Amino acid sequence: MIRFALSRGLAALLMLWIVGTVVFAVLFIVPGDPAELLLSSDGEVASQESIDNLRHKMGLDRPIAAQYLDFLTGAIQFDFGSSLIDKVPVGETISLRLPRTLELILAGLALGLITGIPAGTLAGLRPGKSFDQVVSAANAILISVPGFVTGTLFIYIFAQWLRWLPAGGYVSFSADPLLHLKLLALPAITVGLHLFSIIFRMTRASVLEMRTHDWVRTAVAKGLQRKLVVRRHVLRNALGPIVTVVGLQMGILLGSTVLIEFVYNWPGLSGYLVTAVQQRDYPSVQAVILVVSALFILINFMVEMIYSALDPRIRLS
Repeated sequence: MIRFALSRGLAALLMLWIVGTVVFAVLFIVPGDPAELLLSSDGEVASQESIDNLRHKMGLDRPIAAQYLDFLTGAIQFDFGSSLIDKVPVGETISLRLPRTLELILAGLALGLITGIPAGTLAGLRPGKSFDQVVSAANAILISVPGFVTGTLFIYIFAQWLRWLPAGGYVSFSADPLLHLKLLALPAITVGLHLFSIIFRMTRASVLEMRTHDWVRTAVAKGLQRKLVVRRHVLRNALGPIVTVVGLQMGILLGSTVLIEFVYNWPGLSGYLVTAVQQRDYPSVQAVILVVSALFILINFMVEMIYSALDPRIRLS
């Protein structure tokens, strides 16, 4: 197990270095001078002196090798410089916004797992029954509705009509725990419904497949209790694909929650990335992409570890 973890860890570090190199190189591959593009964003032609000053401030007048070394050193120390727009250190802004996005994703993931796995297991064990037909039909409708549409409907129903929860905004947990949870509820449920539809489908398909295998039939023929067969022989073997799809969805949600954050006015990392791209804030864009990529690689590493614990044969591959 240790050898497998070390090999996967080294592969993850190699992948992270490649991603960092690509993120750094994009700044030079994209046509145009970043300093000139930034100063000419309003359609006005900037003076050469202003362009040269900004290039010097961004360090673009230094040799590429020196810039690359500084970029890697800063990334290791979580120092990405300051934003070109508000002059605030990028690392400080990411440290403030990233936990909010992770909180939203993890809360939605918890809701998706708590509801999706039991529902998918029950539907897979009794295919074609009333529960399977009703939940599958509802899931087909749910998965076809975009998250921002669901969020808008939730705001109308629960915030404006029933007035049970606030429409949006953010308050830190330390400032007001109850209000923080109320503000988190609707966006977390929106994310959770999206994850539920995926987890339910994957769980149902995996359970349907596993229940037809010989070892399950053998366990039933031996007279083992149904709950024991489901827990040890069906569900445990069905968890592998579920863990994989959950890991992929978490990585995707790191950069795709922007619409949900926008609908609920949740100040997370995705919204910060969109703003940085619109304002051509290159240090912020580079830093956010690198941090999201690092988290995605970390999630994949954790998925491999969990998968190897569920199926020891993975370690031999």
